[in-house]
Order: sequence, then C-alpha cells, then structure tokens
Amino acid sequence: MMFSTKAEYGVRVMVELARSTSEAPIPLAEIAAADGLPLAYLEHLVARLRKAGLVESRRGSRGGYMLARAAREITMAEVVEALEGSIPPIECISEAPDGSIVCSRESHPDHACPTKLLWTRVRFSIVRTLRETTLAELLAASQPAAEEAPLPPLQIAPLGGGPEPLTTGP
Repeated sequence: MMFSTKAEYGVRVMVELARSTSEAPIPLAEIAAADGLPLAYLEHLVARLRKAGLVESRRGSRGGYMLARAAREITMAEVVEALEGSIPPIECISEAPDGSIVCSRESHPDHACPTKLLWTRVRFSIVRTLRETTLAELLAASQPAAEEAPLPPLQIAPLGGGPEPLTTGP
C-alpha cells in the first residue's frame, strides 16, 4: 500500500506547524518555500486539515496557520484520514459503515475471499501505527539531536504470540 502525496505533504505541513515556537500563525507560503512544496496544493491540503479540526487559520497580513491542539494530542491517524479518507490496504478492501471490513470480490456469502484475513491484518497494523504515532513524536524525531540517538528496536508480534524484537542492524 502506498499513501499519496496528500499524506506525505500534509504530514510535512503539520510537522512544520508543530515546529513553530511562537503563538503567531505561520504563512503557508513560508512552509511551501522552505520545503520546496507547491503552494496551491498545500492550500488544498490545509483546507482538509482545517475541516478536520487539526489546524486553525487567521486571515490578514499577519495571517497563516497553526495547530488547533497540542502536537502530543494529534495522531497521524487523524492527519492521514483527514487527507486520504479511510485507509484500505488494497483496492478491493474497504470499511463498511458498521466498521467491518468488506471485500468487493466477495460476490455472495458462499464465496469468501482467501486473502481478506491478510489484508485485514495489514490494514489493522497500519492504522494501529498511525494511531500510536503523535505529531510530537515526529517533531522530536526530526530535531538534529534525534538523528544521533539510536531508534528503539521495532517490535513485530508473531501470529501466535507476543512481541518479538526485529533487528534492523548488523
């Protein structure tokens, strides 16, 4: 599964807004110039973020955008869902209004999708990671001092048991 540039650029905008130490709003043109992103596209994304209650805007010569809540209170699930909508792992899988996972290839009750379990688990892992990751964590990880600190080992839960560390280095 791949997220679009909506999620990529939108998360980058949110990190830039979180990085601001002043109470003053940040002009979107400033973020676009600093990150080399297209301003018109960012305006479209920020409108979605504002509609979702994640950012606030102020008009005028000293206008711009700021976070609607503290960075530690904003999860990446909120940001990505505001920009991308529901998060399916694959085209044929979607979420029903009741929260259940539906496969479009299951034409009738007698025909169960053989890969639905896999894609449901993939989606659950992605959503769980997005829910557990806050904007404050991304901000901390993007600070220069954080580049020198080693990241904690990834934890992968095997299908039949508890977490097991995944070694990523030599």
